[in-house]
Amino acid sequence: MDRYKKQKHKVFISFYHYDDQYYKDYIDKYLSKNIINKSVASGEYNSDNSDEYIKRLIREEKISDSSVIVVLIGQNTKNRKHVDWEIYAGLRKSIRGNSGLIGILLPEVRRTVEGCYYYSDLPARLADNVRSGYAKIYDWDVAINKFDLIIEEAFNNRIDRKDKINNSRGQMQRNL
Repeated sequence: MDRYKKQKHKVFISFYHYDDQYYKDYIDKYLSKNIINKSVASGEYNSDNSDEYIKRLIREEKISDSSVIVVLIGQNTKNRKHVDWEIYAGLRKSIRGNSGLIGILLPEVRRTVEGCYYYSDLPARLADNVRSGYAKIYDWDVAINKFDLIIEEAFNNRIDRKDKINNSRGQMQRNL
């Protein structure tokens, strides 16, 4: 047995299923060998249930057991209430602590002339935590090449930087 083998982290991937399923599938197929995937599968929860019920199920069955939240940032991710709820739940203080948080910019997200992102293109709660120094943003190409490293860093930041968590924003009530 390799005693230096890295610990597998429980990772919840938050994304807009309609637009960004391709990238989630890529992670599942090529990058998930060193993680325990806690994400919601397409169709796993009945959308006819109330928002409060779905929020509770995701929080209790998925996120409360996750050590890192990865947000796949596409063009419409910032407008999705479920993404906001998932980030909120991951940052909440619980018996198991809070989750680490990172964002991965997908290729179609606009960039500045210098190649940087716009805070206005991030989900607002994620942007709050990037500004505070708790979360980090990575470009897709960097993230897929250093996936295990950025997951490990986010896992460590959940302890080392927990004083920087900003979860004060009200939760989104509807999609924008």
